[in-house]
Amino acid sequence: MDGLLSIGDFSRMTFLTVKALRHYHDVGLLEPARVDPQSGYRSYRPEQVAQARLIRRLRDLDLPVDEVRVVLSAPDEESRNAVIVAHLERMSRQLRETQETVESLRRMLSADPGGLEVVQRDEPAGPALAIRGQVDGDSVVTWWMEAFAELHRLLRTSGVDRIGPDGAEFPTEFFTESRAEVVAFVPVAAVPSLPGRVEAVQRPAGRFAVVTYDGPMVDLDGAYSAVGRSVTEQALAAEGPIVERYLPRGDEDDLIDHTTEVCWPIRPV
Repeated sequence: MDGLLSIGDFSRMTFLTVKALRHYHDVGLLEPARVDPQSGYRSYRPEQVAQARLIRRLRDLDLPVDEVRVVLSAPDEESRNAVIVAHLERMSRQLRETQETVESLRRMLSADPGGLEVVQRDEPAGPALAIRGQVDGDSVVTWWMEAFAELHRLLRTSGVDRIGPDGAEFPTEFFTESRAEVVAFVPVAAVPSLPGRVEAVQRPAGRFAVVTYDGPMVDLDGAYSAVGRSVTEQALAAEGPIVERYLPRGDEDDLIDHTTEVCWPIRPV
């Protein structure tokens, strides 16, 4: 014989099903040593067992096929490990998010839903520095972090004083379509020269129903629910975007440690 393994024997040696082996061949991940031109029957070399086992381990970790291909073709151990480590970090992040969602569900099922106070407040008009962008729900946190980091850098280098907390506008389409133009802004006393995508805007005056939320971000929807319910019950709803304001607990440049005000537009009394 030619020393090749039948697909059945190769399957037994690697714990990969015949269906999986055919799929990995089709996507160019694991090429058989020979494919019979008449029957299409696949045969493998014994040396391919180690590669097949590695593929199975990586796929057991839910590593996407394209990234498995990168690992297999990596020129050195460092390059290969970088892909695997990045994926493990993604998995750890997903696990944390799942744990946070589970804890949120437990709080939702056990907590008193009436714990958030809604107040009404008039907001004056005023100048602000702003960054706007088309953002979807999956990327909004990354965009938010980058936008405010850029705005804070401009404040530091220009010496312009802020006159209020960071804020962001979310139009209705962001919630209904999960994609819309979002505006991050910082109220300022004066407008410096503006680099890049930062622009000067005049924030309009308005009246809002406001709830202050100080808890895990995974439960922020509870604050939206509370203020929306209050506005609906009092028939005060007005057109306009939701405004979030971020009240720092300490350092104004800290993008993580803050309390969130959810400001729902309402009609003037």
